[in-house]
Amino acid sequence: MGEHEGWAQPPSGILPNGLLPNEAASVMRVLDMERWSKAEERTAELIACIQPNPPSEERRYAVADYVQRLIMKCFPCQVFTFGSVPLKTYLPDGDIDLTAFSKNQNMKDVWAHQVCDMLKNEEKDENAEFRVKEVQYIQAEVKIIKCLVENIVVDISFNQLGGLCTLCFLEEVDNLINQNHLFKHSIILTKAWCYYESRILGAHHGLISTYALETLVLYIFHVFNNSFAGPFEVLYRFLEFFSKFDWDNFCVSLWGPVPISSLPDVTAEPPRKDGGDLLLSKLFLDACSSVYAVFPGGQENQGQPFSSKHFNVIDPLRVNNNLGRSVSKD
Repeated sequence: MGEHEGWAQPPSGILPNGLLPNEAASVMRVLDMERWSKAEERTAELIACIQPNPPSEERRYAVADYVQRLIMKCFPCQVFTFGSVPLKTYLPDGDIDLTAFSKNQNMKDVWAHQVCDMLKNEEKDENAEFRVKEVQYIQAEVKIIKCLVENIVVDISFNQLGGLCTLCFLEEVDNLINQNHLFKHSIILTKAWCYYESRILGAHHGLISTYALETLVLYIFHVFNNSFAGPFEVLYRFLEFFSKFDWDNFCVSLWGPVPISSLPDVTAEPPRKDGGDLLLSKLFLDACSSVYAVFPGGQENQGQPFSSKHFNVIDPLRVNNNLGRSVSKD
């Protein structure tokens, strides 16, 4: 903590699992709450500047509605937003995620070309409702169309039910934690630090995906059992904890650290060695996984083993899905 060392006192009784040897004491310092509350007040001012506000929401919803209408002109479908816009955790530079659903499964091979053509026509149209630029078709693991509409990045996908289920899961967690959306405010602050300060957020650049980051923030809430002064303490605990986590030997899972050596068996060790209460019960996690789990390609992918990468975070909804797979070694 450097010059702020006085803000932290000897460690609390929480003993988390999965840390590097002899690092638990530094991670579990008890904070000087009087001084910390002042820091939280300043942090609240910062969050108020970067969190979604009525003008930014109105602008994004207008852009989303415009693109939805364009897609629906191409073929019969329903189009939904998912991700940080409906969750209301986007940053000022955040994008808009849209996914189109069609009963005609033959569309999965041709939808992108039709939507690309429509967007490129809008790009040429000087009288278009909004300015469309830089239309790209990206044939990645999940095929997406990426474009700029009024200088907001818009990502369009097809039949991505998993994104909607993840949104529902995170909303349910936020409602459980409550405290005036402490979970969402903590996500905004942590995303801002990861994106603007450390430049480690962005799956398409070989960095951490947003969902992986949200899962890591939730892990901190889970282990500390929602006992925080505010979002700044969540960020502090996040940085302290994961900088001391034994990434070479464990995967992060809400069920607890999973030894990499035991893979493909994803049986977890307890999140806490002291046996203390956790935020999320096994019943809650199992219920969410049962309700919200979506397996790409159908049930045949349900039995696929978890594949370890350089950075391993197990999806709370699908234990065979590695949310850290986007992170490159460099």
